[in-house]
Amino acid sequence: MTILAALDDLRDEPDRDRAIAAVAELLSALGRDLDDEELSDTPRRVVDGLLEMTTPIEFSFTTFPNTEGYTELVLMRDIPFTSLCRHHLLPFQGVAHVAYLPGERLVGLSKLARVVEQYAHDLQVQESLTAQIADALETRLAARGVGVVVEAEHLCMSVRGVRSPGVRTITSAYRGAVTARDMGRQS
Repeated sequence: MTILAALDDLRDEPDRDRAIAAVAELLSALGRDLDDEELSDTPRRVVDGLLEMTTPIEFSFTTFPNTEGYTELVLMRDIPFTSLCRHHLLPFQGVAHVAYLPGERLVGLSKLARVVEQYAHDLQVQESLTAQIADALETRLAARGVGVVVEAEHLCMSVRGVRSPGVRTITSAYRGAVTARDMGRQS
């Protein structure tokens, strides 16, 4: 069994023992000695880390009546996140900028950051992450518009392959009445 097959199984029902065995097999196949004291517990630590990074964190999406009729943009900038590239299993991390134009309800501000965190805890590509955040906010909030801009550095580009540290990828998703201009960015 490959480590990727074990991780696919983890997505539905975690089988830690099977995943640990798969990581041990991978390390062994890479010529590493698992009898080495420093590596002996590495398969468990790898699996625990992957489970932590790919298990969405559930939360209650709290909204409040928009009793004052607030109609201007609500923008939260620089929400930090870390996710795992679904193509390389290497982290990418950066910040998300999330905005919405309120309708009948306002959202608890921390929930904007929690939506980012929820979708970042998965095997992802940045384009999908950006769209998932925008779609979730549009659906859950029934806002007049939603905008999401995500900026991230991908370790699959920084530490391997092209080896271009510091390069940031910018993706965006706009729904309804929110545009790139509203977000104060060119994307």
